[in-house]
Amino acid sequence: MSLPIDYYFTPQSPWTYLGHERFARIARASGRSVRLLPTDFGKVFAVSGGLPLGQRAPQRQAYRLVELQRFSEHLQLPLNLKPKFFPVSGDAAARLIMAVDLHDGVDAAMQLGSAIFSAVWAHECNIADDAALAALLAGCGLDAARLAQSRTAAIQTQYDANTQEAIDHSIFGAPSYVLDGEIFWGQDRLDFLERKLLSA
Repeated sequence: MSLPIDYYFTPQSPWTYLGHERFARIARASGRSVRLLPTDFGKVFAVSGGLPLGQRAPQRQAYRLVELQRFSEHLQLPLNLKPKFFPVSGDAAARLIMAVDLHDGVDAAMQLGSAIFSAVWAHECNIADDAALAALLAGCGLDAARLAQSRTAAIQTQYDANTQEAIDHSIFGAPSYVLDGEIFWGQDRLDFLERKLLSA
């Protein structure tokens, strides 16, 4: 039996947003399952040498905006370069995706992820706000109880375990896709992931 594709991401990442729907299509076409692994990249950066956006050199911050505009236009995905609610904590949204994955399955969690990512980058929505998350749940036709379930100790324990797994497997940026032990970092590496899937 083929191994799943491990999908490490954080909900507030614009690169996760830009790659998510394409990744979902590639995974479906391959017949491989997806293991959703929302990750606290603040903790990952602490051990991998990554820096939060505001601490990066000005020239790196400026070039990031150029690349975001390029990819937004290339992929024909709407994107606010400087959304109203960013930087924003992604922890609550990450745990909500996990709760949906647990109770409703990976397809529902992928759908919710899509709604959350676009909420930040296309719709000026605060994904750290419970009311906003509840509205996103409702929009996906999911049970409102998932919000309370996302706050359980079991979900937090799994979130911490995802983060430690990312560190242990040398993950350093979001999104990262791992196929048969090989890391593909960034939505701009999806072509390589697709090639590997086609050759498997």
